[in-house]
Amino acid sequence: MLSFIRPYRWHFIGGLILLFFGSLTFMAFPYLAGELADVATGTSKLGMDLNQIGLILIVILLLQGVMSYLRVIWFAVVSEKGVADVRSSIYQKLIGLPVYFFERNRVGDLTSRISEDVNRLSSVFSNTLAELIRQVLILITGIVFLMVTTPRLSLTMLATFPVIVVGAMFFGRYVRNLSRSRQKSLANTNTVVEETLQNINTVKAFTNETFEYNRYKTEMGHVVKTSLQLAKYRAAFATFIIVVLFGVIFFILWYGAKMVQDHTMTIGQLVSFISYTAIIGAAIGSLGNFYTEIVTALGGTERIREILNETVEVNVPVVVNRPKVKGHIRFEDVYFEYPSRPDMPVLRGIDLDILPGQKIALVGQSGSGKSTIASLLMRLYPWQKGQITLDGIDINTMDLSAYRSVYAIVPQEVLLFGGTIRENILYGHPGASEDELMAAARTSNSLDFIQSFPDGFDTIVGERGIKLSGGQRQRIAIARAVLRNPAVLILDEATSSLDAESEKVVQEALERLLEGRTAIIIAHRLATIRNVDCIYVLEDGKIVEKGTHDQLSLHEEGLYAALAKLQFDI
Repeated sequence: MLSFIRPYRWHFIGGLILLFFGSLTFMAFPYLAGELADVATGTSKLGMDLNQIGLILIVILLLQGVMSYLRVIWFAVVSEKGVADVRSSIYQKLIGLPVYFFERNRVGDLTSRISEDVNRLSSVFSNTLAELIRQVLILITGIVFLMVTTPRLSLTMLATFPVIVVGAMFFGRYVRNLSRSRQKSLANTNTVVEETLQNINTVKAFTNETFEYNRYKTEMGHVVKTSLQLAKYRAAFATFIIVVLFGVIFFILWYGAKMVQDHTMTIGQLVSFISYTAIIGAAIGSLGNFYTEIVTALGGTERIREILNETVEVNVPVVVNRPKVKGHIRFEDVYFEYPSRPDMPVLRGIDLDILPGQKIALVGQSGSGKSTIASLLMRLYPWQKGQITLDGIDINTMDLSAYRSVYAIVPQEVLLFGGTIRENILYGHPGASEDELMAAARTSNSLDFIQSFPDGFDTIVGERGIKLSGGQRQRIAIARAVLRNPAVLILDEATSSLDAESEKVVQEALERLLEGRTAIIIAHRLATIRNVDCIYVLEDGKIVEKGTHDQLSLHEEGLYAALAKLQFDI
């Protein structure tokens, strides 16, 4: 994770230098405090009076203040910019990952990684790391000074270090594992919140507020349980440090007092030694806390690294150069099963030949593989066998972003972004002009209802487009597709959830959009596909019939004829 600090290394190095000199000047205080005692008792050998020592202390204090100010500012630059880069890298990685990654991972968990886990990392970059280094410098400086001035006492104190280091390693392993478990439990609580708020209408309709509350409370119980276990280990480590360290300090103080009594040490030296010992003791005690904090943050970085180590399908940012294509699509003996369900074949030997400008329809029962064909055409999943070509070129050999740029899709359930109508339409072509925007709205039969709003194109549509009706959302999606001006259009049951009046308006808009394009229409309502060039009927992942509406209707024993009879009789 330190690679994210590299661009700001000069600020980091400058902060470390100030930290080093600040720690050194700070360590002069105990020595000068001892000299004050020796001057007061007349045993000083430096030849300075109290005023001179006091002046030196004031100068050191001012230097400490300046260095501390600059150090905090520089480390803040490293922390804020470094952590911002971490967040950007995670988000950059996330949006470049394939669809099936998001099917394996819940959104709440991913949100937790980019927020909670990075927050822990932020505290390490901004404060903990600097303080850890500072305490180590103080510890080393203090030990060196004591080894020179009072070797007998310092050797007694140093004998405790191996015990403390072994204890830190033992406790640190458990703290790290528990921290990872805590972050995972915390991610689960975020998932519950995210799912509940995204489906709040369903929660209300089924009066499941209590159920969702209990679900959240249960997950929070796991967080609390893990946190308390974590606290127990941290408390045990702190107790271990206090007992071992301060037990030795009390012994050393008793031994030092005896040396003063025997006139082998001055009172000033004892004051200096006591001050240094207290500072060293505090440094060791704080090292325990900083160590557990860093180990805790490492639990979060493991979850961050899991994302950063994933293989992306698109390297963001990417410059998309849309190729000119005719729109001739072929599926040749394509077999597919979802990565999460390898034992359940979805497509079994699909053959399609869609000529440029041709409109074809895919029909069949739910689960027959219609939407899967569209997903494979968009290269959302890798297929196991067969070949898919566009204008005779294997689509797997084409640049993914460039390849997808020739398509547009109008789905059954349109989920708009929470901004304005303008932003949602421009999503199809962010650089479009105002005239192009108006033309797209007009073509999609949405201009009239947009202009009826007080704010027009700047009307906020709300989360997932909740402020618009189903027909309005559908027409916004069509306007977005118009603006994209695709070579190939995919309509995934685009009118199946609309009422009769909305369907008529949307169908008119779709017919304008379909002009001059290769189109693949997935439909349940057969009335909407009577005029397509070819209808492919799917059953259990296979194409069992194909032909025009009139041709298929003549096969009274066929699946299409049965579906048509059922729908048109109704």
